[in-house]
Amino acid sequence: MSITEIKKEIKKNADPQKAILLQRFFKTAPGEYGEGDIFLGIMVPVQRSIVKKYKDLPLKDIKDLLNSGIHEERLIALLILVEQYKKGNDRIKEDIFTFYHLHRKRINNWDLVDLTAHRISGAYLMDKDKSLLYKLAESKNIWDKRIAVLSAFHFIKNNVFDDALCLAQKLLEDKHDLIHKAVGWMLCEIGNRDINTEEGFLEKNYKKMPRTMLRYAIEKFPEKKRLGYLKGTI
Repeated sequence: MSITEIKKEIKKNADPQKAILLQRFFKTAPGEYGEGDIFLGIMVPVQRSIVKKYKDLPLKDIKDLLNSGIHEERLIALLILVEQYKKGNDRIKEDIFTFYHLHRKRINNWDLVDLTAHRISGAYLMDKDKSLLYKLAESKNIWDKRIAVLSAFHFIKNNVFDDALCLAQKLLEDKHDLIHKAVGWMLCEIGNRDINTEEGFLEKNYKKMPRTMLRYAIEKFPEKKRLGYLKGTI
């Protein structure tokens, strides 16, 4: 098992036609959030099969993949980290968490964040001080902020909502659509588990929430209630 072998396997699965579609979907044109990212056209299920084969890749080789300009190589690196975190002891989990945050600049598109942040950052911080997430929420970097929000998904899945709600409050006035979507999604996930907690937050904040954030937060509400929030009559 080597970095050369995994890179050969990744490139062997490239699909130029799908690459064109993915370049558009992940907004890689000049001025867009994924500007300059390079895709090979490998869908996630195929990437997961590669991850399964190379799940024991050494950290130095994972770093090599993560530093790649190719999107799929970065995602595969991160998914290998997720697998190693799940099976690791406390020391390994701490090392992976530290590695993850030291290399955040390479976690630079929404799928890279969404498939990994709650499984590494959130899982590690579940029973620890969470001040790092609040610091990330104040970052000027959109992906740092999204990592903060998506890390809280792990807390939500364990029915712990306070930090997710505090991060949502902190990001209510953020300007980026991808943060609006992430916060709205997490509020919806809270509602899936405790509708009263979500509605308590919404009743105080929904009139000042960005429209996209609100739509994501209430997408599973009954139609009458959903329209009431959208019309501002709740």
